[in-house]
Amino acid sequence: MKKNFRVKREKDFKAIFKEGTSFANRKFVVYQLENQKNHFRVGLSVSKKLGNAVTRNQIKRRIRHIIQNAKGSLVEDVDFVVIARKGVETLGYAEMEKNLLHVLKLSKIYQEGNGSEKETKVD
Repeated sequence: MKKNFRVKREKDFKAIFKEGTSFANRKFVVYQLENQKNHFRVGLSVSKKLGNAVTRNQIKRRIRHIIQNAKGSLVEDVDFVVIARKGVETLGYAEMEKNLLHVLKLSKIYQEGNGSEKETKVD
């Protein structure tokens, strides 16, 4: 994912947290805020409580990969921050993808293009 698709500055993170809306499930929290750009931007937050640097970086790589694969179905003109919650470090890739896409659907950031996938409920 290119760097212009990432939220990097602290002031951008603070603005999203302060002015944005949040959506959550058991594994992820997503804060979103409309932007003035013609593409989305994503920020990631993975706490040190989830593991050592190797584990945290693996989680971030997986989240970026899931977002990259879903890029065509993500709405534009939005900045969002994905926060990984405790327990996400034990998930496999498929479960992580299912949970992340679920919370992105709740926030209406992810919109399935063809509607051929089944709706799945995640606790």
